[in-house]
Amino acid sequence: MMWVYQIIDILSTISEGFCLYVISRCLCKEPRFQTTINKFIPSIAEIMITYTLTWFTELGAWKMPLILISVIATLKICYKDTIYQIISAAEVWMIVASTLLEAIIYSFGHWLYGNNQLVMVEGQAFTRWEILTIGLAARLLILGIVYLILKNFKYKIQLKDSVILTLVFMFAFVCSILTVFNVVNLERVADLTLYISSGVLATFFFIIFMYSKNILYLREQEQRDRMQIAQLQQQFAYYQEKMKDEERVRSIYHDLKNHLLVMENRQNTEETRQMAETLRSQIADYEDYVHTGNEFLDIILKDKAAKAREKQIDFSAMVDFHGIDFMEPLDISTIFGNAIDNAIEASENLPEYKRLITVKAERVRDMLLITIENNTQPGNHLTEGTTKKDRFVHGFGIPNIKKAVEKYGGQCSFQQEERVYWLKILIPCP
Repeated sequence: MMWVYQIIDILSTISEGFCLYVISRCLCKEPRFQTTINKFIPSIAEIMITYTLTWFTELGAWKMPLILISVIATLKICYKDTIYQIISAAEVWMIVASTLLEAIIYSFGHWLYGNNQLVMVEGQAFTRWEILTIGLAARLLILGIVYLILKNFKYKIQLKDSVILTLVFMFAFVCSILTVFNVVNLERVADLTLYISSGVLATFFFIIFMYSKNILYLREQEQRDRMQIAQLQQQFAYYQEKMKDEERVRSIYHDLKNHLLVMENRQNTEETRQMAETLRSQIADYEDYVHTGNEFLDIILKDKAAKAREKQIDFSAMVDFHGIDFMEPLDISTIFGNAIDNAIEASENLPEYKRLITVKAERVRDMLLITIENNTQPGNHLTEGTTKKDRFVHGFGIPNIKKAVEKYGGQCSFQQEERVYWLKILIPCP
C-alpha cells in the first residue's frame, strides 16, 4: 500500500513544481539567462528538494520554511528581479500550492471522515489516500484558475505591494506551522475553521489583490498608449506641415537665384553687393544642407539641426537614405525625431564647447545602420525615461523607438563609454 502514497506524493510534488513554473513565469519579469532551461530550474529544484525532505528527513514543521527559502534562492539565481518581487512570487506559490491545498484537504477530510483522517501504513501515519487524491485534483483545478488570472499579468510588483502580501502570507503561514506543531487542535471545530479560513481567505486576498493591481496597471497603460499615439500623430502632422513649407521654399528657390543676378547687374553699389552676399549665404545654407534621399527625413534633420543651433550644439548629419523606401514616414519620425531630441536633452547639461551630436545612417549590404552619438555626463544619460518631472506625460521616446525598430525586425542598443553615448540601430532591408 505504501507505493500508492508514494505515487500520489510524487504527482503532488510535480504539480507543485508546475505551479511554481506558472507563477514564476507570470510574476518574474527579468530572466537572468536567456535559455530554455532557465525557466525550469526553480521548478526542478523545488521538486527534488521537496521529495527529499518529505521521504528522507523528519523535519516536521521545519520542512515548509526550508522549501520556501530554497524556492526564493533558486528564483533569485534564475531571475534579475528585485528580492521583494522574488519573495512575493514565492509567497503566492506557497499560498496557492501548499497553504490553500492543506486547508482543502483538512476540509474534505473532516467532512468525510471526521477525526479518522489518518491511517497506519507500514508503521507510519498517513492521511487517507482518498483525501490526498481529492487534494491533488483540487491543486490542478486551482492551478488552472491561477493561470487564467495571471497569464496576462503585466504589473510589476512594488515594495509596498510586497509588504502587504508578506503580512497576509505570514498570517496564513503561521497558522499552518501551528497546525503541524499541533498547537492548534484540529479536533476542535473552532480551530479547524480558523485554520481552513486562514488559507482560503489568504488565497482569495492574493488573487483579488493581484487581479485589481493588474487591471489598474492595464488601464493606466492604455491611457499612456493613447497619449503616445496622440503625441506621435501630432509629431507627424508637424513634419507634414514642414514638408509643405519646404515645397513652397523650393518653388521660389530658382527664381531667387535669378533675382539675385538681376540685382547684381543693375546697380553695382556697395549696398547692393552686401544684399547680394547676404542672399547668397542664405542660399548656400540651403544648398549645403544634407539631402538624405528621403524628403521627410530631410525635414526632420533640418528641424532638429535648427533646434540644436538654438542651444549652441554642434550638429552634423551624414545620412544616406537612397533606396530606403520600406519605412513609413511616421516610423522615420519616431526613430530620428525622438533619438535626436534625447541627444539634445543630454547635451544641454554640458558646457557649450562639449556639445556635439552626430547622426549617421547608411545601408550596409542588407542592413540599415543608424548611429546617433552625443557627448554626455558620465552616468547621466537615460535609456528608458526622461529627466522631466512629469514622467507620465514624457518619457515615451525610447519605448517608441524600440517599437518602431522592432516593427521592421530590427534591434537597437544603447552604449556609453566615458563621456560619449551611442544609440545604434540595425534594421534588415527587405
